[in-house]
Amino acid sequence: MRRMDFRDHRRDLANNRYVYAVVSRRVGGLSIGINLNPDKACNFDCPYCQVDRTVPGGSRAVDVDVLAAELDDLLGLVAGGQLWDTEPFDTTEPNLRRVGDISFAGDGEPTAAREFADAVQRVGAIRTARSLESVPLTLLTNATLFHRPAVRGGLERLWALGGEVWAKLDAGTEPFFQQVDGTTLPFARVLDNLAWAADTQPIVLQCMFHTWVGEAPATEEISAWAGRVRDLVDGGGRIREVQVYTVARDPADSRVGPLTQPQLERIAAAVREVVPVVRVYGTA
Repeated sequence: MRRMDFRDHRRDLANNRYVYAVVSRRVGGLSIGINLNPDKACNFDCPYCQVDRTVPGGSRAVDVDVLAAELDDLLGLVAGGQLWDTEPFDTTEPNLRRVGDISFAGDGEPTAAREFADAVQRVGAIRTARSLESVPLTLLTNATLFHRPAVRGGLERLWALGGEVWAKLDAGTEPFFQQVDGTTLPFARVLDNLAWAADTQPIVLQCMFHTWVGEAPATEEISAWAGRVRDLVDGGGRIREVQVYTVARDPADSRVGPLTQPQLERIAAAVREVVPVVRVYGTA
């Protein structure tokens, strides 16, 4: 039997609609996910994404009451220890049997959900009721919608709860951005939104790098990406951490493959003098 680890991101959990749990390499334990995109809609179509969009999703509307009940039930299982007796979590390594975070992440861009701000408020209330304020609350986002007033309202609620934005920055140039993130949205919008967020609160940058038809990103692209990070910092943005990582699970596009640890370390070296913390996550 294969042990559950960061390669296994099955989201089937008691027939839940919105709440799931996975073992995350980046949090070093159980990441409780809040999926605000059950319809699998996303304004990115990243070739490295593992979401199977050939299978239809559910309703776009998010029932926040159901979401809250699912989260409270799961936290109860964790508190009572029953989760670790349930497949597939019963195969989790002992050192990973801890709640690492509660994260808004799922099958699309979380901030696109109309219920984003309300969901943040309810999740925060349940975390407090369960005396889990020390468990980090994070938002995994592509930062494309931060300019919308409703989204900014949700971000303000997140920050008021001590939550943190983990935003994607996978490229340094417009053509590379459109290739690796599968979108025609303007790269400038993402950069402007990141600058606004980092000026408001410290953020984490999630930076995915991979091979494309066997080729690693060009040196010029890595230099351009590092330049974007430097621009954010030079503009007064607070980047608490940069995460450089590669694919660890089967991607949607077979042309995508993982980089080696030395390749990732060379990419990370390009920004180590710019930000205080740079972490590298390979395939092992």
